[in-house]
Amino acid sequence: MTLRTLEAELTAPHELLVGQSITMAARGAELADQERQLAADTVTALTRAGFPAYFVPRQWGGREGDFASLLTAVAEVGEACASAAWCAGLWAAHSRFGAFLPERGRRDLWGVSPDVRIAAGLAPHAARAVRTPRGDWTLSGEWECVSGIDSAHWVLLAATLPEEPGAVRVFAVPYADVEVVDSWHSTGLRGTGSNTVVLAPTSVPGHRSFALADLMAGRTDGDGPRCHSVPAHLVGGLIFCAPALGAARAALHAWSTWAAPKVAAGAAAGGELHRTLARSSAEIDAAALMLAEAVRRADEDPVTRLGVARNQRDASVVIDLLVTAVERLFRTGGLHARDAAGTVQRCWRDVHTVSAHAVLQFEQVATQYAEAALAP
Repeated sequence: MTLRTLEAELTAPHELLVGQSITMAARGAELADQERQLAADTVTALTRAGFPAYFVPRQWGGREGDFASLLTAVAEVGEACASAAWCAGLWAAHSRFGAFLPERGRRDLWGVSPDVRIAAGLAPHAARAVRTPRGDWTLSGEWECVSGIDSAHWVLLAATLPEEPGAVRVFAVPYADVEVVDSWHSTGLRGTGSNTVVLAPTSVPGHRSFALADLMAGRTDGDGPRCHSVPAHLVGGLIFCAPALGAARAALHAWSTWAAPKVAAGAAAGGELHRTLARSSAEIDAAALMLAEAVRRADEDPVTRLGVARNQRDASVVIDLLVTAVERLFRTGGLHARDAAGTVQRCWRDVHTVSAHAVLQFEQVATQYAEAALAP
């Protein structure tokens, strides 16, 4: 994509104006599920809503927003289409990651517009980078599950350094430099197009790289805004939960629309439907309250090891509550819930797929929380 094309496409106001993006996401949700990628008009609407620019430094025309407003908006989009919400949240998160680049690297990303969509592959298992005598890098490898890659302008790719055991760096690479392999055939979040990225040995300038450890710890080179200086694990799981919260709410609404006339007609299963509605709605509300409190901590509280572990713990509990609620709706929703084109069935698949993310696994975060909570 040329800079001229980018300038013509990206004319968004830099606030989260989600109304139109919700409309377009809802209109394209079923097709996105079938085609395994978002429609172009949905991508444009999410961009114009301000998601890619949300954490971009103000110096480059971005908003440097807070986490609470972002997650509220992502959950709202998630009620229309969880795949659209997933990409929207990650485009915002990845602009936060891009802020860890040196000044010249930021200019490469946002010198034309802050509305640049950035995908990311941060699992460096099959990638390596070697420093050249000039101070640049030669990067190559393969990265799986790179969400929204076909709509991206840039990609952040992590790689190990053979000459520095244990070190990992992140590199900003133009979309035009990578090969995309159509590998995303997931049960849920199908519209995210989370395909595999392959990069042949490619030269990357030194100013388009930063240490992954800086991102994980929230280390910055100055007195930047809070959104650029918090540890990655303080907020990562929360951003993943927001699309699932929206999907669970959508499933509850669709299920209630189906159940209401049955209850009104005195169906024999009325008691079970009453219990399903009460329990699942309570679990979804509880998840929303937990998520809101965790996001408040991310925006306001002093950053501590225990606070990070607590947010990780709560994100994993939130997703468990949402899975349980949607599972019950699916079980009691009759043939309607199992229809291939049904909202409940799609949301059920989406929430389960979110729950499989490594960051949200309770066993791992429980250990981390216990170590922090029980430390002297």
